[in-house]
Amino acid sequence: MGEITRKIGLSLGADICWPASYETIMRELDLKIPMGGDTIRFEVERVSIEPFRLRADCQYDVVIDRLTHWYHTSREWIKKAVLMNDIYVFNNPWSLQSMEKHTAYCAMIHLGMPIPETWLVPPKQYPAGNPDLRPTLHQYAKLFDLGRLGDLVGYPNYVKPYDGGGWRSVVKCSNAEDLKAAYEKSGTDVMHVQKAVTPSDRFVRTIGFGPQTRHILYDPHAPLHQRYTDEKDFLSEAESHHLRKVTMTINAFFGWEFNSCECMRQGGVWHPIDFANPCPDSQVTSLHYHFPWLVKAYVRWSVFCAATRRPMRRTLDWAPFYAVAESEASYEEKLDGYEAIADERLETERFESFCAEHLAHLDEVTWEFFGTAVARDIVRQKVAALYPAHEVEEFTEHFWSRIQTWRDEESA
Repeated sequence: MGEITRKIGLSLGADICWPASYETIMRELDLKIPMGGDTIRFEVERVSIEPFRLRADCQYDVVIDRLTHWYHTSREWIKKAVLMNDIYVFNNPWSLQSMEKHTAYCAMIHLGMPIPETWLVPPKQYPAGNPDLRPTLHQYAKLFDLGRLGDLVGYPNYVKPYDGGGWRSVVKCSNAEDLKAAYEKSGTDVMHVQKAVTPSDRFVRTIGFGPQTRHILYDPHAPLHQRYTDEKDFLSEAESHHLRKVTMTINAFFGWEFNSCECMRQGGVWHPIDFANPCPDSQVTSLHYHFPWLVKAYVRWSVFCAATRRPMRRTLDWAPFYAVAESEASYEEKLDGYEAIADERLETERFESFCAEHLAHLDEVTWEFFGTAVARDIVRQKVAALYPAHEVEEFTEHFWSRIQTWRDEESA
């Protein structure tokens, strides 16, 4: 029997608020978890960027990655460390690299989800320098009638890149003229044209973190700092469970343990519209009221994975999902089947037991932390990084007051 230290690495980009909160709460928790006759302690360290030897050892047991989707040096280091050093990282870097929105749409259509009608169109322009391009297009590229395609999809529709996120180059088109103008401006991007879900009466963004989910009523028309609303009771119990099943299915299918799924409700039917967002928004300036939940989700899942030495799923296995999809079951029954696969892969029951036994004091520690001057200064640092100087105090108070509303409700 001895004391073993598990090391959690934070692979970060411009993140400020959540890692600072995470690190402080981990210090306050001062975890000493008995497991297998040993006592498990934890260290948290920010991962540096530097040259690395492919045969080098790795000091981390778990890495929380926020950088892989755009910074390739870190992505390749993580892939090396998974293959050579048996680290656990979320999300699966190969899945994150290769599974873009287009693949996600196709896969979930196959599983029976009501994805809006979507077409892919070739890019309007091509980068110069490929000698094979002209003969390829000359022989095989068919001219197409964009107006006819728009009629087949229906209006209004959205033109958006087949990959990426953050509302990049997303254009709403109400008619053929809008569609033509959007395509003319799309440059070298391969684009989707997707039927809008309209009219609709609910827009919900669900954050999935391991087996943890949180539904947030989303207002895409509001200013950025107000899009995540703090509305409550906007879903029935059945709808809440339905959206959990949708999110868990997507995340387990693609090996994404941290992702967000946007769904819109039309005529009582929930349509997933945007759900390839591994490494989703984690900033207090967006999440405010929901930010403490997210930080706790980071702590719970990373500590669980590190303490239990949860094995990294390096490859994806879609056969069980396809077997459910090919059954004669109804859509909701298929979602039940997908959810069962996801719960098994994400060890939901074991995770919940672990949290109840070893992290029962996390709620209290987090509540106390978000009432401190340290927490308020972290919020201010994030606001100062994004807002002009004359708005820093106003918006720091705005986001801080939302967090205090959360604290008031938690203590009621």
